[in-house]
Amino acid sequence: MTETGPILLAITRAAISRALHIPRIADESAPWLTEYGACFVTLTQHGQLRGCIGSLIPHRSLLADLKSNAIAAALQDPRFMPLTADELDTTRIEISLLSPIEKMAFRDKADALSQLRPGIDGVIFEYGRYRSTFSPQVWEQLPQPALFLSQLKRKAGLPEDFWDQGVQLSRYSVSKFKEA
Repeated sequence: MTETGPILLAITRAAISRALHIPRIADESAPWLTEYGACFVTLTQHGQLRGCIGSLIPHRSLLADLKSNAIAAALQDPRFMPLTADELDTTRIEISLLSPIEKMAFRDKADALSQLRPGIDGVIFEYGRYRSTFSPQVWEQLPQPALFLSQLKRKAGLPEDFWDQGVQLSRYSVSKFKEA
């Protein structure tokens, strides 16, 4: 679907615009938008993160997920002040459509590390109540599997050197679409 990216980006920009009281419409008629899907919406300004919210598990239509995550990334990311209408023109949108999540089977930490695919895998780390994820894009900053995993554990609130047989890892990939 070569039209996928432009359609998703237009819908996202229109949703954020309307949330900022700027009238804008986008074509939402593509039938595949009604299928369940999960996505992340990332906003940047001058190459710096300005908001990012998403879903790991499909629990609503892709259209609903996209619009909800777009508005949340713009207005509700707790790391940032809400986006203003004045900022909209300098804000770039990136959408990551997630593949289905695949549980990983591994014997130990070394086996888990050997299975990670840098630049391809988004990884979900779980241990008891601790949970975190990094999208495949994070490999750009953390290119070594051991470093990637240690920072994922840190993000979950555990020590970087933590390991236990109860650790669960899952992976997913993304299709990315980004405004120029």
